[in-house]
Amino acid sequence: MKIGPHLLKNQLIVAPMAGVTDRPFRQLCKQMGAGMAVSEMVASNSLLWGSEKTRRRANHEGEVDPISVQIAGADPQMLADAARFNVDHGAQIIDINMGCPAKKICNVMAGSALLKDEPLISRILTAVVSAVSVPITLKIRTGWDKEHKNAIAVAKMAERCGIQALAIHGRTRACGYSGHAEYDTIAAVKSEISIPVIANGDIDSPERVKEVLEYTQADAVMIGRAAQGRPWMFREITHFLNTGTHLPPPEVTEIHRILLAHIQELYSFYGKERGVRVARKHISWYSKGLIGSAAFRHAMNQLETCEQQLMATDQFFLELATQHQHLIYQEELAA
Repeated sequence: MKIGPHLLKNQLIVAPMAGVTDRPFRQLCKQMGAGMAVSEMVASNSLLWGSEKTRRRANHEGEVDPISVQIAGADPQMLADAARFNVDHGAQIIDINMGCPAKKICNVMAGSALLKDEPLISRILTAVVSAVSVPITLKIRTGWDKEHKNAIAVAKMAERCGIQALAIHGRTRACGYSGHAEYDTIAAVKSEISIPVIANGDIDSPERVKEVLEYTQADAVMIGRAAQGRPWMFREITHFLNTGTHLPPPEVTEIHRILLAHIQELYSFYGKERGVRVARKHISWYSKGLIGSAAFRHAMNQLETCEQQLMATDQFFLELATQHQHLIYQEELAA
C-alpha cells in the first residue's frame, strides 16, 4: 500500500505503543519484516519539546524509511505546531492519535476522547493537514462506547479533510482492550471510503492476519501487543501470506542473539542507567512462556547494572540451549 509518496514493502505495520515503539524497537521490527513502524506518541504541548523524553522520541538517526511519528493532543493549533516540529526533526508521515483509551490521555480530551466531538476532529484534521507537506494519517477507535459508534462518520470526515490513511482499532474507548475486535465495523468503514484502511486489534498470528485482510478488505494490518518480545512474527506472517506455510519457530540461539542486540541498542539509546530499566520489560516479553522463565524474570527485575543484566540473560539462554535444541515453551503465562 502507499501513504502519500511512500510505497510500503508489505501490509504489516507496527502499532504506536507508549513506552514500547521507541527507535530501537521500530528498527528491529523493520529489520524483521515490518513495512512500517509508528512511533510512540509525542505530546503536542510545545513546553515539553525541550524535555529529554521528547528529544529522544524525535531522534530518528539511522531509521529506515518511512519515518512515521504519532502526535497527541486536543488543540488544533498545538497539533499543527507539533506536526511542523516533528517534520523538522525527520518525520516523513505524521499520525494523529484519536485511538488511545488511557485515562490520562482521555482526561485531557485527547486520544479516543476526541471521538466525542466531531466538529473538533474536523478542525484538528484541517489544521494539521494544512500545516505540513508530508502525508497525515489518523488512528481511531470504533467510537466512544457501544452506544456511540461513529467510525464511519469520522472516516468520511478524515477523507474529506485530506487524511491519507486511516487505522482503526476495532474496539470502542470504553472497551479498552477487553472483548473482541469488531472486524465488522472495520469492513464497513473500508466500504465507505477510498483512502487506505489499516485494521488493528487482536491480530496475533499469521492466520489471523490473513483472515482479517480477507474479511475486512483492509489495505494493511497494524500489530501492537503481539509483537512485544516477538519481532520475528513479521517475517513469519510474510512467509505465511506468500506461501500458505509456516516458518519453523526461532531456535533458542537466535532468540538469544536478537535479544542481546536489542538490549545493547537500548543501552546505547537511553544510556546505561535508564536502558537497564527499559530493557527489563523487553527481556520479560522475550522470555515469557519459556521453560524456567518465571524465576528468571523475577530475578531480572532485581538487577541494577548492564553487566548483571547481560550475564543473567546469557546464563538463562545458554542453559536453555544446552537442554533443548529448539525453543520450547511451557504454559507459564499466568506466572
